[in-house]
Amino acid sequence: MPNLLLELRSEEIPARMQRKAAGDLKKLVTDALVEAGLSYEGAREYWTPRRLALDIHGLTARSADVREERKGPRTDANEKAIEGFLRGAGLSSVSEAQVVSDPKKGDFYVAVISKPGRATEEIVSDVMPGIIRDFPWPKSMRWGKASSKPGALRWVRPLQSIVCTFGPEHEETTVIPFEIDGITASNITYGHRFHAPEAITVRRFDDYAANLEKAKVILDAERRKDIILHDARDIAFANGLELVEDEGLLEEVSGLVEWPQVLMGSFEEDYLSIPSEIIRLTIKTNQKCFVTRPQGGETLSNKFILVSNIQASDGGKEIVHGNGKVVRARLSDALHFWKRDQGNLPDLETLEASAAKFGLDLKKPLDQRMAKLDALDVTFHAKLGTQGARVARIRTLAKELADITGADAALIDRAAVLAKADLRTEAVGEFPELQGLMGRKYAVLQGEDASVAAAIEDHYKPQGPSDRVPEDRVAITIALADKLDTLIGFWAIDEKPTGSKDPFALRRAALGVVRILLEQRIRLPLLATTKDGDLLSFFHDRLKVYLRDQGARHDLIDAVLTSDADDLLMVARRVEALTAFITSEDGKNLLSGTKRATQLLAAEEKKGTVIADSVSPALLKLDAEKELFAAISSASKDASNAVAGEDFRSAMEALSKLRGPVDRFFEDVLVNDEDAAIRANRLALLRLIREATGTVADFSKISG
Repeated sequence: MPNLLLELRSEEIPARMQRKAAGDLKKLVTDALVEAGLSYEGAREYWTPRRLALDIHGLTARSADVREERKGPRTDANEKAIEGFLRGAGLSSVSEAQVVSDPKKGDFYVAVISKPGRATEEIVSDVMPGIIRDFPWPKSMRWGKASSKPGALRWVRPLQSIVCTFGPEHEETTVIPFEIDGITASNITYGHRFHAPEAITVRRFDDYAANLEKAKVILDAERRKDIILHDARDIAFANGLELVEDEGLLEEVSGLVEWPQVLMGSFEEDYLSIPSEIIRLTIKTNQKCFVTRPQGGETLSNKFILVSNIQASDGGKEIVHGNGKVVRARLSDALHFWKRDQGNLPDLETLEASAAKFGLDLKKPLDQRMAKLDALDVTFHAKLGTQGARVARIRTLAKELADITGADAALIDRAAVLAKADLRTEAVGEFPELQGLMGRKYAVLQGEDASVAAAIEDHYKPQGPSDRVPEDRVAITIALADKLDTLIGFWAIDEKPTGSKDPFALRRAALGVVRILLEQRIRLPLLATTKDGDLLSFFHDRLKVYLRDQGARHDLIDAVLTSDADDLLMVARRVEALTAFITSEDGKNLLSGTKRATQLLAAEEKKGTVIADSVSPALLKLDAEKELFAAISSASKDASNAVAGEDFRSAMEALSKLRGPVDRFFEDVLVNDEDAAIRANRLALLRLIREATGTVADFSKISG
């Protein structure tokens, strides 16, 4: 079957857009072809800085003929109904329609619509201009003389050429020469901008990829990544070092080069006095280079890895020299930030009021920055006030949480007032992603307690599902206070997440609270803390997500989670115990019996059947119902005591003793006895089953 090769070649596409754009091209083209009646065996997308390519193999050469019968109105219908039918069917008069007789409904019109199949070349030629013109780039531009005309083509960067060939795997291919804004598709492409600028004639994907590689273009992005990674590891190892790997940077760099050449540069060792995190970010952000460290070491070396797109005749010496000059200039700036942040601010006298408000020591640099943050009235959110006001709220909330977390109150207070201080440092101003981490370093330098320093960095954690949670009790307290203040504040001003939109990362904050409480086994009454039932429901949603990710069944979570449950650790422990119980043989059988009891009871309640207020032992006539009553009385008491002691496994074990009596009850006892009093008493007995099991979970919500 034939294959289709498509290439859209342009000026350099931003690296961050390439992977998605290639995926969008694949989806748009294959969807359009399928919608037009074609089928294909497989498709794969490719991308480099200067091209998006698509290889579709096993594509049918022609769409199938289509015959459709469209039923219309009766022949004696009003004129407007008939006209609408003709218009919809594409007929000019009723003479073009067939008349079909129905013994019951009479005569009615039927339009027979035949659509002959179309050649794949024709379909591709039709759909491609629209796909290119409406391509979903995040940002696009117009260029050249045509840009002033209405409807001019927009593309991420100037589009230069299009390749579109179609044909069998081992025979000649043809060009599908569609045109858009003066660019006509052909079988001509170009290789590396500098190493191989000559035209290349291609037929199908195999020779296209091979010819590009000869022309110094590696088409497969994953292969470019692999080359960069392994060459970087090898050159580092050869110099007695190891590469500090960075998947995000690797993805970006592979999108900057078509012919990756890995080189090593260096900078003066004096710059290693700068924290490693600043060095790494400086080199990564400004020069897209990797850093290295001694093998098995923690601190960085003064060697960095760069990736060039040019195979230079001098072995890359000039490229390394040029990159080194820029890296040294940027590190010089970083060293300046690092030193200035450890010095005094010039206007200390203006900070005394803020210092007094937060109990700050203006002899210490980090304290000065916190006072400056407050004195400048830096806005946190227009409706939630300044950063200073927020720190004051976190301070108060952290103090309230101290009894729950067991952290030292004085250390909590100190950590709370310094937690946001590094927002006014020059290092964080240059690299916002270092907030917290730089605060910790500056705190250590000015002699803060280790727990305070840890809390300054870790109160932002966890930032996502794979990030660690704080471990120090002071850090845990500040992290909870920070996230709870954010959630309480945004709920108060009705700025809640909607659909997929969550501009203030409130879902992440709530999941962070959930993870801290569960993973550090902290019992926090959320409703009493937040005083908002709707916010508690939001926490429940995050808890469900977390527990499901941990492998818990959704029905078991629903069976345990009540609308007013605000101790999330207890909910998780109940789910854990219920999971273990319900997968045991006793649990499975008790579930079956309990569901039968609750379903029968619910049906009778719905009908309005009289149910006794309590079970009367005198009305228990059969041994099976007497045995069940005794078992429920014992199990219910034991389960309640176990729940009160938060021993949920023991509560489940107590309930498991009901398995035999419940089974025998349903084997030997007719609930709907003819005697109304006995029936009402037996239904009350079923209600006791529901109440007993309800001490640990709502068994009616458990599937199976």
